[in-house]
Amino acid sequence: MSKRIDVNNLNVYYGSFLAVEDVSLAIEAKSVTAFIGPSGCGKSTFLRTLNRMHEVIPGARVEGEVLMDGVNLYGSDVDPVAVRRHVGMVFQRPNPFPTMSISENVLAGVQLNNKRISKSDAEDLVESSLRGANLWEEVKDRLDKPGSSLSGGQQQRLCIARAIAIKPDVLLMDEPCSALDPISTLAIEDLIQELKDQYTIVIVTHNMQQAARVSERTAFFNIAGTGKPGKLIEMDDTTTIFSAPSEKATEDYISGRFG
Repeated sequence: MSKRIDVNNLNVYYGSFLAVEDVSLAIEAKSVTAFIGPSGCGKSTFLRTLNRMHEVIPGARVEGEVLMDGVNLYGSDVDPVAVRRHVGMVFQRPNPFPTMSISENVLAGVQLNNKRISKSDAEDLVESSLRGANLWEEVKDRLDKPGSSLSGGQQQRLCIARAIAIKPDVLLMDEPCSALDPISTLAIEDLIQELKDQYTIVIVTHNMQQAARVSERTAFFNIAGTGKPGKLIEMDDTTTIFSAPSEKATEDYISGRFG
């Protein structure tokens, strides 16, 4: 189920502006990869290329390859909507659909993909997805209440439940804890550790301690200055990146000398 991703010579453009330049890296299956780096260095932009999400912005395009188990997601015969079925996304701010109940929120992605499922299958999927997001026990008695009635941390776990309900292979998380308090953050981090048994997970984070806690591998992105493209500086095992990085820029960033 879980897939490996290989990125080769990827350039990301917004119109004529080169936002991310020449990234090549491998993301291992069933593990957590963290992207770190200063604001504006292209890590979230790069993350969105992994499920063709950046294409929803007019003028955005890429050059290069993103291979999932050898299949180029940017191949001419590949449907971007199908890509997003396999590569789910959790955003920075929890975004449950406010007019939908908790259970409707979980099923939203499935219904968007025109999957017809019976009532009992739907109920099973709601329960298994909420259990998968460690939210079932907290909400099982109020599944018909609005998703927006939950706390911020619960809403983010509801969004994770919505993402895993479509049974993706890969989960992308764009700073999933930046809007949350420390206790909710810990709950999401614990959840990430559980989910990696089933999914390939990529997380963008500004929190260095979080990257060190949750990921097996870390990629450091940097930018030479405003108007310059973001670049991948180095990628290695997380313990190596945080204890003995090979690039001075990485060491400076991690030790807090800039960024």
